[in-house]
Amino acid sequence: PSFFIYCEERRVLLSSKGRKMREKEIEIDLEGTKAGIIYHQFQGIEVKTFLISFAEIRRSLSTREGFKKVRVVVNNYNPPPLWEFVHKNYDAYRNKIFSDLNLSSAKTAMLCTGADMDNFALKREEYQEFKVFALVTAGTKSNAQRIGIDKAGSLEREGKFETLGTINVIVLTNASLSEGALARGIITLTEAKVIALEDLDIRSSYNPEIRATGTGTDNAIIVSGEGSRINYLGGHSKMGELMARAVTSAVKEAIFKQDGIKRYD
Repeated sequence: PSFFIYCEERRVLLSSKGRKMREKEIEIDLEGTKAGIIYHQFQGIEVKTFLISFAEIRRSLSTREGFKKVRVVVNNYNPPPLWEFVHKNYDAYRNKIFSDLNLSSAKTAMLCTGADMDNFALKREEYQEFKVFALVTAGTKSNAQRIGIDKAGSLEREGKFETLGTINVIVLTNASLSEGALARGIITLTEAKVIALEDLDIRSSYNPEIRATGTGTDNAIIVSGEGSRINYLGGHSKMGELMARAVTSAVKEAIFKQDGIKRYD
């Protein structure tokens, strides 16, 4: 069946030229949420976009865009032939993706990656009425690093610099998260990601004698739900525990799928 996104018109997803795009629905048992991978093209090259849409506006925190009210969260895969263009023309690329997918930039939070979207991992943790989902894509072979130890290879000026391999983490929950909880959640999911890299013994691409803490271009989005109010997502809270477990497991599986590195469960 066609994948319908939540939007005012409730339209079937079409390209800007009116062509119907190939879609694969992904089941997420979270009220008011639909998800799927959209297979479409940019400059004649196939790109893949994991699109999560919500029935109502949700509050979110993105490490790319900050606090934002969204109807859609996107994780977009662009393959190697497009990397140079995307690195140098990210805004133009993003705008074309939004146009093709009929998305509002004001209501959409987007991440990009060079990790194949078909290698995503989705993990769920729950306790009583609370649910947490972690959606992860991950590639660590090109620029894994130990932050603060390995020297940075890119300098940002006026918002422009090149990106390489990436671990992208999207966290969804049915709990209503305060702004403080959203912010604290970034710490929690980062700690959980580092645990996954340690368990897999991922080494720095620049100094194989030391362990990596990330890829240097990692990003994350946390999306609040509409249930019980949560003000804290640290390790001493049950919700923090659920998030950490989901993220650690999803990062391990995503690295295994993308890079073929064995998981340690």
